[in-house]
Amino acid sequence: MAGKKRGIDWKRIGLMLLGVGLFCGVNFSPPWPDVIDPAGEVFQLSSQGKAALGLFLLAATWWVFEVVPIGVTSILIGVTQCLFLIRPPVIGIEGNEILSSAKRALGDFMDPSVWFILGSVVIGMAFSKTGLTNRMAYKMLMMVGEKTSSIYLGTFVMTAALTIIMAHTAVAAALYPLLAAIYALYDADNKPSKFGKGLFIGMAFVAGAGSIITLLGAARGAVAIGFFRDIVGREVGFFELSYYMAPVGILMTFLLWGFIMVFFKPEHSTIPGLRERASALSKKLGPMSRPEILTLVVVGLTVITLSCRSFIPGLENLNKSAIILISTILFFVFRILSIKDLELIPWNIILLFGGAMSIGFCLWQTGAASWMAINWLGLLETAPSFVFIMGVSIFVLLMTNFIMNVAAIAISLPVALVIAPYLGVSPEVILFSSLVMAGMPFLLLVGAAPNAIAYESKQFTSGEFFTAGIPASVLLTVVLALFVGVIWPMMGMPVTLP
Repeated sequence: MAGKKRGIDWKRIGLMLLGVGLFCGVNFSPPWPDVIDPAGEVFQLSSQGKAALGLFLLAATWWVFEVVPIGVTSILIGVTQCLFLIRPPVIGIEGNEILSSAKRALGDFMDPSVWFILGSVVIGMAFSKTGLTNRMAYKMLMMVGEKTSSIYLGTFVMTAALTIIMAHTAVAAALYPLLAAIYALYDADNKPSKFGKGLFIGMAFVAGAGSIITLLGAARGAVAIGFFRDIVGREVGFFELSYYMAPVGILMTFLLWGFIMVFFKPEHSTIPGLRERASALSKKLGPMSRPEILTLVVVGLTVITLSCRSFIPGLENLNKSAIILISTILFFVFRILSIKDLELIPWNIILLFGGAMSIGFCLWQTGAASWMAINWLGLLETAPSFVFIMGVSIFVLLMTNFIMNVAAIAISLPVALVIAPYLGVSPEVILFSSLVMAGMPFLLLVGAAPNAIAYESKQFTSGEFFTAGIPASVLLTVVLALFVGVIWPMMGMPVTLP
């Protein structure tokens, strides 16, 4: 039987060439002007930095429009760095090459953060295989009822609550199969729908909102506080951070619920008989099985160990990726998972994050990110304090969508904290506003692991995620402006210097 004739997709070819053209246009352009930071140091954009900016535009174009699978775009990021020698090699004291350009570019694909995501994904697989996610989904549906708006709200509140005590990546990985089980009761064929898009995109958005509330939600908070202590000379405590961030995270959780209800209004307001079906299915599961109990014990011990790293001296040096990967090993030791499960790992998502790490480090290590930060913040040197704060925040928002949020903080916060006193701006408001923005990358899948995990549902395209992320980012900016201008000063946060 003759195969179906496939026509030429000119739109796809055009978008691919657009990305390549942006890379070539930037990479082969004449030298760009130098910039000077507040301390008077001159930053020159090297040819490698220029190439990194070009590669950044190429990757963004291909990722947003999905001209090839997003994991393949990530491979292109590594290959381009190798072919054009974009990443500088690490040279030893005696002039010998310790780490080649290719090893730096491709080594990022196995960065500990990527391993952490792999461990998180495997936890989700264990929950799904043992039936724990079905059990949790049925219990939740019996509580929230048959209204789709209540299902949205119940899911989002649970997501935000869990990110208070564990990393948002692990939360997204654990909840993903639960959402899949809930959606299977809505549409047995698992076809994309507005409810499906809202459920998974909303989960990703809210995971970011919840993760800003405590230091346990993500690593970015600890990194930012470290910079703040070194530059300003003051320590920000665990509960002080939560005091200012909790109102923002809670408000954004409920606002995002309203946003999803408008942007992805479900096709059906109720699912008749859902509560009875969930109740019947829950009873059918019977008592918890041995694999379910073992999975809960393993995951519980993992979460407790990860949480205790912030409180117990001596544990802070334990690598979080190593801790979560112990759970991966135990799942196979106890035969909860098998070799077939190992082969089902979504490598498209793992590669996506590897590529995100690689382009992030590329921008950082070539100096391109610092050059952009000083350029952007230099434009705000004479701006009113409110405009400066919001300008810094918007820069962090844009950066955190392309590179890991820890790197976005590391690039922009030191420069902003140095400029702030010259404009009479309190460093505290710079710290907290930057953390708010860094926690909620709503535009690109590479901005945060929950975004990539939600994409695995196949309910939406990266373009649809980007389209929904624009108004959501505007909403976030308005909320932050409200806190900077009104609420934080009422809570006692200094916004300007005396």
